[in-house]
Amino acid sequence: MGQVEIAVVQEKDNDIRLDRWFSRHYPDLKHGMLERLLKNKNIRVNKVRATANQHVVTGDEIRIPPLDIAPKKDVPVSLKKSDIELMQNMVLYKDNAMIILNKPAGLAVQGGSKTVHHIDGMLDALRFGKDEKPHLVHRLDKETSGVLVVARTTVAASKLTAAFKGRDVHKVYWAVVKGVPKMARGKIDASLTKKNDRVVVDMDGGDRAISVYNTVDALGKTAAWLELSPLTGRTHQLRVHLSDVLHTPILGDDKYGKATLDGSGQGLQLHARAIEIISPDTHKKVTAVAPLPAHMRETFDFLGFNEKENTCPFNFLIRR
Repeated sequence: MGQVEIAVVQEKDNDIRLDRWFSRHYPDLKHGMLERLLKNKNIRVNKVRATANQHVVTGDEIRIPPLDIAPKKDVPVSLKKSDIELMQNMVLYKDNAMIILNKPAGLAVQGGSKTVHHIDGMLDALRFGKDEKPHLVHRLDKETSGVLVVARTTVAASKLTAAFKGRDVHKVYWAVVKGVPKMARGKIDASLTKKNDRVVVDMDGGDRAISVYNTVDALGKTAAWLELSPLTGRTHQLRVHLSDVLHTPILGDDKYGKATLDGSGQGLQLHARAIEIISPDTHKKVTAVAPLPAHMRETFDFLGFNEKENTCPFNFLIRR
């Protein structure tokens, strides 16, 4: 018999049933045995008695008793040379605990029914000699470019997930929007909820969502360059806040606002520009800045915005 283990739920397993989690990671564990372990309180989630149908979320800790059944092995997948190069060329920063990537627009972070090419499926390219496959700890929308953090170990994943849930991570996004906010800078405090396949403002029953913004530059009343920081991490938060609260939708956003501008670059004009985060390895603050992607540089050139006038995006966090 082995020892009791504590497994940390990873981003790719977020919001699935506990029995589904076990079927993924312990495929040889029969459902009847799982039910008996749960009934006898041998399996717990966050030190609390668990049930098969309860959902687990990223960062949850699952107590696993000694089992004669081995977990599914973390066997590296075979990747194309082009995919390995793609992933490794994204690296902005690397230490023993985490890797910070510059994700291109159009590449999904996780897979789905119609998505087979994604970051999660290529993380083996970032092992860099470690036995463990890296773990996702947060997400970006498929069409959003910029900084994305992955953990290199399970222990680091737990610490980084907790950091993202708290206020220990500072993120700055750049967006080009249609129109100009009435107030040059401010805070948006508008709760959000998911309705069908969209996220909508719901001040009564939604989850609280807070964003801060600043207008860096504008072309008359036609378009503006905004720097933004989400103080909460709701799905599509910045996109909905800009479209439905400020009424300045992001250019190229086909879901919220459908704003376009002849002559601007194609695609969503939203970029995760920079991040400040404490490394679980060095315990020091790490800063990473992702270069402006080509489709947004085209828009900046068209509108006359000069990214070189804003070389330190973290100044926005200090000023806010």
